[in-house]
Amino acid sequence: MKIAAYLYQGHPGVGRVSADGRQVEPFQVSAEQAALGALPLVEAQAAGRALPPTGQPVSLQQVQLLAPIPRPRRNIFCVGKNYHAHAKEFAGSGFDSSAKSGGDIPAAPIIFSKVPESVTGPSDPILFSPEVSTAIDYEAELTIVIGQGGKGIRKADAMKHVWGYTIINDVTARDWQGRHSQWLLGKSFDTFCPMGPWLVSADEMDGQNTDVKCWVNGELRQDANTKDFIFDIPTLIECISAGITLYPGDLIATGTPAGVGIGYKPPKYLKSGDVVKIEIGGIGVIENPLRG
Repeated sequence: MKIAAYLYQGHPGVGRVSADGRQVEPFQVSAEQAALGALPLVEAQAAGRALPPTGQPVSLQQVQLLAPIPRPRRNIFCVGKNYHAHAKEFAGSGFDSSAKSGGDIPAAPIIFSKVPESVTGPSDPILFSPEVSTAIDYEAELTIVIGQGGKGIRKADAMKHVWGYTIINDVTARDWQGRHSQWLLGKSFDTFCPMGPWLVSADEMDGQNTDVKCWVNGELRQDANTKDFIFDIPTLIECISAGITLYPGDLIATGTPAGVGIGYKPPKYLKSGDVVKIEIGGIGVIENPLRG
């Protein structure tokens, strides 16, 4: 199942995307619930409740897709340095404070977060001010959507807690990341978390074996498979839930492959007018222009 959040004739909606990807069947929910996107539906399924009935299908060409969870209930959990090649490229960039103590490959997952207000839609512009940052970078990431919540989840049980997946571009102001020696500020600017195009339930794809690709202005920059994770999905869920209760709808961005702008010499930072396209197998595509 694919669940999309959208605007139709100026009103928020949330619905099931048809198998051919051409239509969306609106769930019959209140305007207040629709404004929360797929979150109430994930919560309902986690609680064992049936999904609401759907109405007449609407062509996807007639709607504006929004982030499937437009405002997460809390910060998005993010994983740093989770592909072997990217860990090495980032450790050599001069922007990685963790490399000073942990070497190229981390011994345990590196977890940080992005604030909910950074989320934007799958085709919305990424906004930045050159007066604030001149080192904007992209990061294509498979993102886990938690279904059944819990604390102290064991790796052996972790996949039972995955509702499904979506795409996030973990946009980063590298100069802020380096200046402040931590990652929250440089990761959390407004619009620095494009998400979408929808949620895909775990029964429709294998998040542990899917391709992750990113293009900038048509140039392929990132091309990897989640089989290359340093820490797999069960390990990430076990790590985060050891001391933090996970809730339905929580999001875990699983890290980005090699090929980010900071990995080039000289770095290939984004500039106004650039277009970043991310495709993940089994999910789809998000594509966002830069405006500065």
